[in-house]
Amino acid sequence: MYQLIFTPAYEKRLKKFLKKHPEIKKQYAKTMKLMEINPFHSSLRIHPLSGKLKQLHSISINISYRISIEFIVDDKTIIPVNIGTHDEVYKN
Repeated sequence: MYQLIFTPAYEKRLKKFLKKHPEIKKQYAKTMKLMEINPFHSSLRIHPLSGKLKQLHSISINISYRISIEFIVDDKTIIPVNIGTHDEVYKN
């Protein structure tokens, strides 16, 4: 199992995101549970980012929404950084 660590900044982004998109709550919960068990599951479509986000990876909630994460394989730690649409997540 991997450990998810939620920062106050991410929790604030998540609260705002779920308020704007309440229909995603179940999918989000399922994504987080799957990420804890196996972040390499094919439905998550994990991949490293490039450019100024090269230290992060991206996970898909669904076709429209992503979560950017810090993914530390050695420690089995995942730190969610941002959540939103493709453009919202990748613009940082």
